[in-house]
Amino acid sequence: MKALLCKQWGLPETLTLEDRPDPVPGDNDAVVRVQAAGVNFPDTLIVQGKYQFKPEFPFSPGGECAGVIESVGAKVKHVKPGDKVICFTGWGAFAQLVVADARAVLPMPEGLDFVTASSFVMTYATSYHALKDRAKLKAGETLLVLGASGGVGLAAIEIGKVLGARVIAAASSAEKLAVCKEHGADELIDYSKEDLKERLKALTGGKGVDVTYDPVGGPYTEVALRSTAWRGRLLVIGFANGEIPRIPVNLALLKGCDIVGVFWGDYAKREPMNNLADLRVLIGWLKEGKLKPHIAGTYPLSRGAEAIRLLMDRRVSGKIVVTPQEI
Repeated sequence: MKALLCKQWGLPETLTLEDRPDPVPGDNDAVVRVQAAGVNFPDTLIVQGKYQFKPEFPFSPGGECAGVIESVGAKVKHVKPGDKVICFTGWGAFAQLVVADARAVLPMPEGLDFVTASSFVMTYATSYHALKDRAKLKAGETLLVLGASGGVGLAAIEIGKVLGARVIAAASSAEKLAVCKEHGADELIDYSKEDLKERLKALTGGKGVDVTYDPVGGPYTEVALRSTAWRGRLLVIGFANGEIPRIPVNLALLKGCDIVGVFWGDYAKREPMNNLADLRVLIGWLKEGKLKPHIAGTYPLSRGAEAIRLLMDRRVSGKIVVTPQEI
């Protein structure tokens, strides 16, 4: 099989396309022929050795994919060769074949194409876990989404609207905000040109926002915390800005608010049944047309490094997808 390999820590340009032996499943594994693999922000970090875990060399990036079961281990009963599936791999999906823990392999809903299926799980499951479980977002509350035009940002906008929130989308250009509007945002803030704190004050009548969804980090986190309402919740999703903020925690005391960590990857491993229930809800909403993943483009396996670079440079609205069967 062909695979896009990371053989040393570095930027996406250090990845190489090589032949590798076809994987063989263990008793509790499934081997999937990957038709499409979503590109996510952790892919930009894992190849640099900056993510929460560091796979052994050589490995392929790619944390989620959709494809067809090639083979299964002796103890796997819920899927079989030939089944179309979605799976969460952590890494390894930027390859023509990937071996995955069968517990992280789900039958693909009918009517869903591979590209859409591959771009769905990580972003929407992260956002649902954050908003529904960790923040307990209620109808009528105000939700601020930072970095709103990215994959998780657009998912948060859509889920926020389904849950009945008023959604304020903040992004760095008019073009990105136009995409946010298409996905349901009620209010828009271009924080490259506008004062985020003052705009939030005006939009909330001085009350502040109930929930902030923050995948960006950097200087915007403290601004968002200062703009949080009494009993508000600041969701720490990630640090696309590249800077882990150091915030004055006295603000949490003064506002009676919560600073809440969100790590969906560990949640999915530690609480697999809860995560499965989340995915069933999300797939139901997808079938009903309440969720509409935004696919910005697809790239063959040989251009997988380019796809990671585009995401790393924050030049993507929505999701981009690698198609490993195309070289």
